[in-house]
Amino acid sequence: MADPHPDTPQLTHFDAQGQAHMVDVGAKAGTHRVAVAAGRIEMQPDTLALIASGTAKKGDVLGVARIAGIMAAKKTSELIPLCHPLALSRVALEFELQPASAGRADAVACSATVETTGPTGVEMEALTAVQLALLTIYDMCKAVDRGMTITGVRLLEKRGGKSGTYVATDT
Repeated sequence: MADPHPDTPQLTHFDAQGQAHMVDVGAKAGTHRVAVAAGRIEMQPDTLALIASGTAKKGDVLGVARIAGIMAAKKTSELIPLCHPLALSRVALEFELQPASAGRADAVACSATVETTGPTGVEMEALTAVQLALLTIYDMCKAVDRGMTITGVRLLEKRGGKSGTYVATDT
């Protein structure tokens, strides 16, 4: 059956019969690829102060969250069914404590930069790193603030590969 929408971008994880499959990247050239993702976890002011002081009952919240994010990036293909296992050359997470301002709640912002040289991109690894880092902050602080909200997790930038560069325009 002919594609009824030939000019519409197609989902690459489905074959011609509509069955899910892992995209074949075997013939693609290995190139340097970078992805940056970000998100934040909103919380009560006292929770942010606890994280900033480093005196949380479970220890260094941001240090543990950083390690969790790195581990998550490395395990992405085990968590997301059709992701390729990749040899990552760099995973870096940054955190910023953000006191409330301009109608925004107190929060911790997280960004993850992931790099590899290979035939496929690292967007999913960067997004997974951010999500797991923020979930780890939630886990470590839930005893004092169960109302925390993870929000705004998204891809900010990707470079490399056939599709070129993407930069979010509303950062």
